[in-house]
Amino acid sequence: MDETTKQVFNAGQIRANAAYAAAKRNFTIDPITRLEGHGKIDIYLDEKGDVERAYFQVPELRGFEVFSRGRPAEDMPQITSRICGVCPTAHHMASTKALDDLYQIAPTPAGRKIRELVYHTFMLEDHALHVFVLGGPDFIVGPEAPPAERNIVGVIGKVGLEAGKRVIATRRRLRELIAYFGGKVVHPVLGQPGGVSKALKKEDLPRFQELAKDGVAFAEWTLQVFKQLVLGNPEYVKLITSDTYTHRTCYMGMVDEHNRVSFYDGKLRVVDCEGEEVCKFEPRQYRDFVAEHVEPWSYMKFTFLKPRGWHGFVEGKDTSLYAVAPLARLNVAEGMATPKAQAAYEEFFKTLGGRPVHHTLANHWARVVEMLYAAERIQELVNDPEITSPEVRRVPTATPAEGIGVVEAPRGTLFHHYQTDKNGLITMANLIVATGNNAARIALSVEKAAKGLIKQGQVSEGLLNRIEMAFRAYDPCLGCATHALPGHTPLKVRLLNPDHELVREIVQE
Repeated sequence: MDETTKQVFNAGQIRANAAYAAAKRNFTIDPITRLEGHGKIDIYLDEKGDVERAYFQVPELRGFEVFSRGRPAEDMPQITSRICGVCPTAHHMASTKALDDLYQIAPTPAGRKIRELVYHTFMLEDHALHVFVLGGPDFIVGPEAPPAERNIVGVIGKVGLEAGKRVIATRRRLRELIAYFGGKVVHPVLGQPGGVSKALKKEDLPRFQELAKDGVAFAEWTLQVFKQLVLGNPEYVKLITSDTYTHRTCYMGMVDEHNRVSFYDGKLRVVDCEGEEVCKFEPRQYRDFVAEHVEPWSYMKFTFLKPRGWHGFVEGKDTSLYAVAPLARLNVAEGMATPKAQAAYEEFFKTLGGRPVHHTLANHWARVVEMLYAAERIQELVNDPEITSPEVRRVPTATPAEGIGVVEAPRGTLFHHYQTDKNGLITMANLIVATGNNAARIALSVEKAAKGLIKQGQVSEGLLNRIEMAFRAYDPCLGCATHALPGHTPLKVRLLNPDHELVREIVQE
């Protein structure tokens, strides 16, 4: 062997050995599971096998803002509700409110109340979906349970067949109310600028009043199940309050005139990690307070508080990162507008040490508190004499130009912003979705969980699920934050070495 060949051979051996060593320090979770949409987690280990970095990546691109250009504005509630099959009502309602603003017209009192009735019904059934099907199995069945049991079947096995039937039947009845007004539950056709397209017939009111009564009982029962199976387990309480799942960030949520939680309308309030108010603004002012940042490793954008500027993925008193969704809404509010939810709100903060609570996994408990509020608000609305008024819409006459609509989706604050020409054709659309508002804190959560749980390269399936729990508590909807074919939910964990070379890949089919 001549000298040149020898040098080439040895250099190749060095590269091969380095690649082999790197391949032993790389994990990817792909697809991530029990969420809406598509995503994966890449975990990079250092020489000791501990986590150097972890990335929550959303590899799909959503293009609704682009292909809605040129479409009539009144089509937007139907177009944007197609973003997601789980939270179409949130997009439909935010879009409808944007049309109110665009055409400078307020809905009639009955029209507004029907919108609220449909929207609170959606919040109740959607939160129930997460509590019992998506996030709940981690606690009701257990984070270390076999993957085949961490689902609704496992939950039914734990709480009993009759309880399972109650969950499924209650959600079906709630969704039937949405379909009554919207024609169908997945992509409702209800909202119109100035009101809604269908009134509530007086002869149909009794069955919805009965549903509202059952809805309150269902929410109270869910709270008792949560207390019994989760709060009654010291290990779960220790897990919820552990530093691995805790971040000190700001919080954003919609509040009414008394700073109480509001899902449909109000001002947006932001508090810092000590609970002090940072700002409070009208939805139309959102561009003064909210900005977006991009990273090369994800198609999902990261929002932050514009006046504070982007300072990276950092937490603490001066951070510009904020969270939305149930825990954030409770943290920014000074109470709930209904009595049973108010009692649950007080118990929540008394148990967890006062407002604000920074434990990410406490989102599950906050979600149940909000179920109670949604159910009580439904009961208020169906017992309001005005709910059966036939005056459900005003016809707009103004020339459209620009409209902004905001609601609290189950997963957090949702912004719709449109500009049109004088004929009402969309020239600009901007959607800042709930999961985008949570994206930066989710990235923090995934990395902190990975660093706290993976040591010396030791990884088990149950441990990977505990990393997934860090994002699952937010109930993220990546279908809203992005959008792409083929429509299934892949989850992959990839471990990369310090040279960012793949060393191990775990795929959940």
